[in-house]
Amino acid sequence: MIRVKRLQIMGILNVTPDSFSDGGEFHQLDHAVEHAEQMVKDGADIIDVGGYSTRPGHTPISVEEEIKRVVPVVEAIHNLNLNVDISVDTFRSEVAKASIEAGATIINDQWRGTYDEKILEVVSEYNVPIILMHNNEHGKYDDVVEGMIAELKESVELCKKYNIKDENIWLDPGVGFVKSRDEEIKVMKNLHKLVDLGYKVLLATSRKRMIKELIEDDRGPKDRDAGTAATTVIGINHGVDAVRVHNVKMNRDISDVYMKLRGN
Repeated sequence: MIRVKRLQIMGILNVTPDSFSDGGEFHQLDHAVEHAEQMVKDGADIIDVGGYSTRPGHTPISVEEEIKRVVPVVEAIHNLNLNVDISVDTFRSEVAKASIEAGATIINDQWRGTYDEKILEVVSEYNVPIILMHNNEHGKYDDVVEGMIAELKESVELCKKYNIKDENIWLDPGVGFVKSRDEEIKVMKNLHKLVDLGYKVLLATSRKRMIKELIEDDRGPKDRDAGTAATTVIGINHGVDAVRVHNVKMNRDISDVYMKLRGN
């Protein structure tokens, strides 16, 4: 089920020293901006700036440190007028507000509005989209797909409480978070059920451990791009609107060719 003519590609820009895939590579402002420019040339529609690592064993940082990492990068990209959306991967309302004021146009919340509910006030005030990624603190399900959908619906209702428009609500199944590998595979096979809720859906599997285990090879994160691209095709088949990836060019080419050959 292809429901969009062109898949949106969100390019990952980690401005952290300890990201699991590219920690430290784009921690400096000039390197981060250069990489953003290259991702746009490679076909990115959205640049996703993240200043808080979520890898296993990560070191928590203060709100002030996260703002210090993220805002200058957002401002610099915004000032380049690259004709690209800028999302910020944060679950903190203060970071969201500072980022939007610096030029961010989307908030990507890995806690789906539940960690800091004030983030929904910010999103509503500035009338920008928010991506609600499935996540929680328990990770126990009788049926992971039903549980994921039920919890995302709860977050959608919370958004409505803050008068966030339907067109500004995106959903993310949260691959890599609070799910066993078998549960992640089940989610991948049932993405259409999330799409059927009627909101935009972002799929974020890039270089994650699920890819590593499906490849059955102890490769490093950067060697998982081809496996990631396979999940992009699966996502297209289920009707997702966008994918969040490290290798923009590979996923742009694969999605464009596949969608043109398959047709709508």
